[in-house]
Amino acid sequence: MYEALPMFSRSGAKAYKADLGNISRLCEIFDHPEKKITTIHIAGTNGKGSVSNMLAATLQNNNFNCGLYTSPHLYDFRERIRIDGKMISKDFVINFVENWIALPASIQPSFFELTFAMALQYFAVEKVDIAVIETGLGGRLDSTNIIQPVLSVITNIGYDHMDILGDTLEKIANEKAGIIKKQTPVVIGETHPETKNVFIKKAKEMDAAIVFAEDVFKIGNVEQTNNYLSVEIISTENQKASFYKLDLRGNYQAKNLRTSIAALDQLKKTINLKEHLIHNALSNVSRITGLKGRWEVVCDNPKIITDVAHNMDGILQVTEQLKQINYNQLHWVIGMVADKDIESVLKSLPKKAIYYFTKADNPRALPETDLQKKANQFNLQGKTYSKVIDAVNAAVSNFKKDDLIMVCGSVFIVAEVIAEEIKKS
Repeated sequence: MYEALPMFSRSGAKAYKADLGNISRLCEIFDHPEKKITTIHIAGTNGKGSVSNMLAATLQNNNFNCGLYTSPHLYDFRERIRIDGKMISKDFVINFVENWIALPASIQPSFFELTFAMALQYFAVEKVDIAVIETGLGGRLDSTNIIQPVLSVITNIGYDHMDILGDTLEKIANEKAGIIKKQTPVVIGETHPETKNVFIKKAKEMDAAIVFAEDVFKIGNVEQTNNYLSVEIISTENQKASFYKLDLRGNYQAKNLRTSIAALDQLKKTINLKEHLIHNALSNVSRITGLKGRWEVVCDNPKIITDVAHNMDGILQVTEQLKQINYNQLHWVIGMVADKDIESVLKSLPKKAIYYFTKADNPRALPETDLQKKANQFNLQGKTYSKVIDAVNAAVSNFKKDDLIMVCGSVFIVAEVIAEEIKKS
């Protein structure tokens, strides 16, 4: 599949198929698995992976046989397709690919299209009670938009993939709003003045009930306690406060939690979800679903934190949390892909950090020397390393007591670090 199919994570925009033709044909060939399962659809610029995992963990903890489709993977392709936290079996992948080889040559699916068809078929064969489906890119023309969900969720809108989705928040919101389906409720996590009317208009066109999470829940006190993120969520209807402990420790997860709670409120109208099981699930998302790379402490001594933030909004969330941590020297291992808004990210980074510029093993990765040149324009100083592991090792060598090593800037950089940690364990 890697060698034969165009893959967005390696090829960029040229691998993106801006229509639903291929996935429609694939679903027809496989006897429409998308019609045999109940689904929840998640889109958004940032946070959609975390929200997808929060919802899947909660459903699983409430004894629903729950499928989860996310992308990209960090270490193993099979991370993309899970049921009750367990990755798709190797045998199913092998058999599916062997059947794909026999498909009509005229279809020529992308890597993402074939992977999503595989997920739908797997969920249908295993007869899941419900599947949480994360979009790949955008929404309106994303392959996942073939489904007819019982609930749609749009986490937020920010600047990312502008070459495909548009160069304004309004244009990007319009693409994400494409997942809103006829008479299907939609939850919007965060809005901007430029985006709110886009969602209202689309929901009205589709006769879909729309809920803005910011209107129904407020975020109260947020603090780090005993390896958890403690978050107070307050109902705007009755001012009742509920307290949650998240094992996803990034402060930005408070907003994702609010979005998830608003989504779960909608699901409660049709399915039975027990409150104590919701709380338990949200305290164990990583364990239940296997989610990694979200403000994840991969090593305590030296202290190494990884985060998959890779656009300006995501990086700003990370830098804000760093301001709340006490450390002597910040060492930042960074690599980025060439088609991102690199300057916006670089200008958001702390000036006093020591940088280790590197490049993931990926054709889209920006050469480390080019990244260093761009970073120097923003007074970010550091050396270059051709391999991620060399950059990390250099940071570890320079580490002194009470320092902190941050690995951030690209999903692919984080993936290589986590892969190394898995090998060690």
